[in-house]
Amino acid sequence: MSRFEWRKSSFSEGHTEACVEVAAGPGEARWMRESAEPETVMGVSAAALGGLVRVVRAGGLGRRAG
Repeated sequence: MSRFEWRKSSFSEGHTEACVEVAAGPGEARWMRESAEPETVMGVSAAALGGLVRVVRAGGLGRRAG
């Protein structure tokens, strides 16, 4: 997967051991990995990644029910 141009989140500045990286693949394919484990890569569609980003920006993750 090193043939792709991996990009880190701007929130990762200075925190290099715990970064999510994203690369564009052919067509609508996107690849995601954690910088601490670059050999483990997850493929997603551009639409799915966009949906995840919207949920995260809205604060929809990390909440506990109850």
